[in-house]
Amino acid sequence: QVQLVESGGGLVQPGGSLRLSCAASGTIFGILNMAWYRQAPGKERELVASITAGGTTNHASSVKGRFTISRDNTKNTLYLQMNSLKPEDTAVYYCKSTTSGAWGQGTQVTVSS
Repeated sequence: QVQLVESGGGLVQPGGSLRLSCAASGTIFGILNMAWYRQAPGKERELVASITAGGTTNHASSVKGRFTISRDNTKNTLYLQMNSLKPEDTAVYYCKSTTSGAWGQGTQVTVSS
């Protein structure tokens, strides 16, 4: 059973950067397709970025050029590098194994001055 644990969230000023991590266990991480989602207060959960087992990535238009999804299969870890953060990026960020359907517990990102 896939287990996912996110970390790296926090409070950052507009224009700042954060790197989120998602540690996976319980399976062979390298075969999983993975994704980052986020959910802002009062809004539906939305897809931020995805990466296949082979390393093909896609990013939502709202974050393209600012966020980068990546993975390190030797560390069983998924990453989301977030640069040029905006207040509208404030949300709880979740990682998901799109292969198994497993979700992490989420990590809060707050962008505010």
